[in-house]
Amino acid sequence: MTSTNTLEDNIKMLHQYIEHFPDFPKPGILYKDVLSVLNHGDGIQLLEKILKQISNHLRGKVDCIAMLETRGFIIGPILSLHLNVPCIPVSKKGNLPGPVIELPYILEYGEDILTVQLNSIIKGQKIFIVDDFLATGGTLEAASKLIKKAGGEVVQGLVLMEKCELGGRKRLDFPIISLISE
Repeated sequence: MTSTNTLEDNIKMLHQYIEHFPDFPKPGILYKDVLSVLNHGDGIQLLEKILKQISNHLRGKVDCIAMLETRGFIIGPILSLHLNVPCIPVSKKGNLPGPVIELPYILEYGEDILTVQLNSIIKGQKIFIVDDFLATGGTLEAASKLIKKAGGEVVQGLVLMEKCELGGRKRLDFPIISLISE
């Protein structure tokens, strides 16, 4: 892994760290675990390099990183460090202390409530939102609405993996970077 690799080169290299689990979470599904990259020291270094390259493109364009529970919590702080901007958690109800702003939303399998701590977002802040996986887009769409309700503006997002056939990207009103699309 040399420093002359492009972002695209590094993303292609990331594929070697994805583990496949047949019949998970149910028979007939081939689960591709992008977070298995964390099982390898050089995989973690590669992911960090990719996030640094993405940060270079974002510099001066975002004021804050919003990270979605729980796997977005892995990606968000790395981007935040490279950009020297704050990082805020967006979490399920009951997981954040203090006063929060809430937004209920509907999932393909039920309902849930997302929260963000009151005063964690400054009015007009340009927010870059991160999560691990984009499927139907319900969670990212709800998080974006919550951020707007709190006064922020989602300018772009990042997911490690996207399941394109489910069309989640169509629900989003901001551009999304997907490291791995299937």
